[in-house]
Amino acid sequence: MEWSELTEGAKAVLEQTRSQKNDKIQIVEFEVGFSQSEEEAESGMPVSIQEEDYKSLKAYTQENEYGEKYHMARNKNIVKIILLEDGKIPDNLSDFPIFRDYKTVEKQESEQEEASVTNEEDRES
Repeated sequence: MEWSELTEGAKAVLEQTRSQKNDKIQIVEFEVGFSQSEEEAESGMPVSIQEEDYKSLKAYTQENEYGEKYHMARNKNIVKIILLEDGKIPDNLSDFPIFRDYKTVEKQESEQEEASVTNEEDRES
């Protein structure tokens, strides 16, 4: 599979695995269904990662023609894609930081925290 055949969301994810190779391994974590707003994208294009992007990534990581070795792991809608330099998956992936993530979990958690603070303030009044 060639780069030109990838969906836009798949390209956005793979570009993150290529942008730095500092620890000989790059981990990008994303949520299938993630859509980034223009504010979150800052100066770049907003990233949207849908099921077709996941399928495109899966095909690319298995069939790519560029000699890079990838490993993908999916748990529900959360996917990790790992660019391997030596072709081997390390024993303990938690030792390696996630280089970039595209997930909505952080927003939901902060909204829940704000709601609980608001509820406590309401009770105190």
